[in-house]
Amino acid sequence: MNTEDYKNFSREISRRTFLQRSSGGLGGIALGSMLGTNNLFGSAKSGAGAPYQGLGQPGLPHFPPKAKRVIYLFMSGGPSHLDLFDYKPELKKRQGDDLPDSVRGEQRLTGMTANQKNFPLFGSIGKFAQHGKSGTWMSDLMPYTSQVVDDIAVVRSMHTEAINHDPGITLINTGSQIPGQPSAGAWASYGLGSSNQNMPSYVVLLSQGNGKNPGQPIFSRLWGSGFLPSSHQGVMLRSGDDPVLYLNNPPGISRENRRAQLDKIAAINEMKYDYHGDPEIATRISQYEMAFRMQAAAPEIADLSDEPQSTFDLYGEDAREPGTFAYNCLLARRMAERGVRFSQLFHRGWDQHGALDKNLRAQCKDTDQASAALVTDLKQRGMLDDTMVIWGGEFGRTAYSQGSLGSGRDHHGRCFSMWMAGGGIKGGTTYGETDDFGYNILKDPVHVRDLNATMLHCLGLDHERFTFPFQGLDQRLTGVEHAHVVKGVLA
Repeated sequence: MNTEDYKNFSREISRRTFLQRSSGGLGGIALGSMLGTNNLFGSAKSGAGAPYQGLGQPGLPHFPPKAKRVIYLFMSGGPSHLDLFDYKPELKKRQGDDLPDSVRGEQRLTGMTANQKNFPLFGSIGKFAQHGKSGTWMSDLMPYTSQVVDDIAVVRSMHTEAINHDPGITLINTGSQIPGQPSAGAWASYGLGSSNQNMPSYVVLLSQGNGKNPGQPIFSRLWGSGFLPSSHQGVMLRSGDDPVLYLNNPPGISRENRRAQLDKIAAINEMKYDYHGDPEIATRISQYEMAFRMQAAAPEIADLSDEPQSTFDLYGEDAREPGTFAYNCLLARRMAERGVRFSQLFHRGWDQHGALDKNLRAQCKDTDQASAALVTDLKQRGMLDDTMVIWGGEFGRTAYSQGSLGSGRDHHGRCFSMWMAGGGIKGGTTYGETDDFGYNILKDPVHVRDLNATMLHCLGLDHERFTFPFQGLDQRLTGVEHAHVVKGVLA
């Protein structure tokens, strides 16, 4: 076989491989999204680089969105709904009594409390009061959030099947307890793209709480793209002046040199794409180009020198310190201003199995002011109407003590609380109801699938029609089980 014959044979094999992939969905969809421009790689040879590929899928959104973007404040570890949002005076009255068997029922317990001889009820460590025109009940552990209750919707009837951290965090972030599925942010990026060619459509920020060290680990698969094109995975920004590793040019390499280098690499990769037909090659070129454009955009976002003192009065002085939750909240607002579609802040340390009073208060001190400030700041800038803010963790905590009375609380997935604000959400709303023990749902249950369906709805996406063909199924963020949009929280 001569060289030309080999090339023809290889091209034919590549075509077959590509068509096979396309039939499974990945190749066809990935390539289709990239062919939305006139030229797959643009005019790289002329030095312009690859075109902006931030546009979403054809035909999306399904209907006019109320929210253009999402800021997801994820409290990793399971915040205690009983101490923060769900007022249960009966727990105080019956403190020390054993949780009735009729209430506990057949619920699975973790190995940390399953063998306890008794389950002593323990009331909230915070003092509850009604706030705002809405009269929303909230704990004094959340004094700043209490000031914005008329702008948020508190859902007190969240529930999940998961009782341990990793499956719980995986389920709420990806729609499945099985690792490897696309994250909610990746779905939003895939469907809607970004409005800023110089920043990724999906950005992740991490912070560590003072309430417990080290807290539950956070894995990068939580912002992965799964079976979606890899260009839609979240980009994690680090704290400080160098938010993305290896983004800056090496010493002695100018931006012009970098541009010329990328053009040559793009030309080589274009030839490789023509030869193999692998959509991942196109993704790689796109990522190289994004990194080049981010060289100017990312450091500018992290430079807070243009923020007035009033900003730090609002968010707290911690907002000046890279790596804090307050700093990340401020960055999330700055990214929202610059068109980032989905920003997700993971804050660890909400797993209070012991030292509940001390550690939970510390967690609230870390997060309460900045969370409320983000809502206020967006509202003052006229951005809250089209920015959806979500606050919550993977599950709640038990009404009974783990160990000695008042020591801590175990995991509780049967009911817990989250709140939402902004684009499409009706502020001043309290949705759902739990029993006198905050142990079971009495009214309007909201599964994590329903939460994701509601988020997609606010973005203009019908969760039943927003699918991706993979492994013989039309895959969805909300999975194959029933999910519904929570209309009671919609504006």
